[in-house]
Amino acid sequence: MAEVTPLRQQYLDIKREYPDCILFFRLGDFYETFDADAEVAARELDLVLTSRPVSKSSRIPMAGVPHHAVETYVARLIEKGFHVAICEQVTEPNGRGLVEREVTRVVTPGTVIEPELLAEKRANYLMAIFPVESADGWERAGIAYVDISTGEFAATDLTGENAAVLTLEELARVQPSEVLMPQSWSERGVTLPPGMSLTPYADWRFERAHAEQSLIAHFRVRTLDGFGLGEHPAGISAAGAALQYLQQTQKNSLAQIVNIRAYSTAAFMVLDPFTRRNLELTETIRQRRTQGSLLGVLDRTITAMGARLLRTWISQPLLDLKRLNARLDAVEALAQYEMLRAEV
Repeated sequence: MAEVTPLRQQYLDIKREYPDCILFFRLGDFYETFDADAEVAARELDLVLTSRPVSKSSRIPMAGVPHHAVETYVARLIEKGFHVAICEQVTEPNGRGLVEREVTRVVTPGTVIEPELLAEKRANYLMAIFPVESADGWERAGIAYVDISTGEFAATDLTGENAAVLTLEELARVQPSEVLMPQSWSERGVTLPPGMSLTPYADWRFERAHAEQSLIAHFRVRTLDGFGLGEHPAGISAAGAALQYLQQTQKNSLAQIVNIRAYSTAAFMVLDPFTRRNLELTETIRQRRTQGSLLGVLDRTITAMGARLLRTWISQPLLDLKRLNARLDAVEALAQYEMLRAEV
C-alpha cells in the first residue's frame, strides 16, 4: 500500500470517528469532502467532482464548498436526512507543520441549532423511542422528545396492548425531524412517516441504569424523583438515550436543557394520523402547506415562540377542563385590558 500524505492520514483518522457522517474538512477557505463523501456531496449538492493526489500513485474523489456558504449546503443535506460533521482548523497555519483539526459540531436533522437552518414557526424535535416487548407484542413504549434550540425536554410511557398505535399517534402529534431507536429495532425495517429521519442507536444507550445515570449527571441531582418520572421507566430509557446522543453530537454545553417534564397523553385528546391529516390541523392534505390549514387560519402570532406554542395547542386539544378554562381566562384578560396587551 502506497504511503499517504500526513494530511490524508489526518483526514482518515478523523473520518474513522464519524463513519456515518459526511465529513466537511476545512482546508483554507473551503470545506472539502473526500472519497464516498465527495461522491454523495457532488450528487446531492450539484457540485463538481474533482480529485486530489494522496500518494505518488493514487488520487481520490474530492468536492468542496466555500466556507462562507457552508450553512446553505449543510441545510440541503440535513433536509435530505444526512448527518454532517464539521471539521475545523483549530490552530493557525505557520508553514512549519500540519494544522491541527477537529470536529467542532455534528449536525443531524434533530440537532440543528443554527437559526438559518431552522423553520421559524415550528419546533425542531429529536425523539427517542424505546419499545418494550412481551410475548403478545409491545408491552409499553418509552417516548422522549427534545428541542435543543429551546431546551424543551419531555418524556412519557405509553402502555397497554395499543402501545404501538399510541406511538404512531405521538409521532403524528410531535412531528420530530429525527427519531432514535435501538439498533436491534431499527434492523427490523422500521418505516417512519414522511419528513422523519430514522437514526439507529446502540441498544446499551437505552439500558435503564445507564440512561438514568446520564440524566442524573446532567441535571446534577441524586434521583429523578423530583421530575415525576417514577411512573415512566421506559421514558427514562428513551430520555437518557436522547441526552447521550445530544452530548455526542454537540461539542458545546447543553446548559439550555435545565428540566425534563413527565407528561401523560391522557391530558389531551389523542388523534390518529389519519384524523389529523383529514382535519388539516397544521398542514393541507394535497400540498402539505400551513397556508390553508387550521393553523394557517388562526396564526396571527408575532414571535417564533408564540407560533410554536399555537402549533402545540392545536396539535393536542386539552381534555382537562380546569386547564382549558385557565387558558380561556388568560385570553379574556388580554382581550379586556388594552394596557396589559400593550405591555405584552
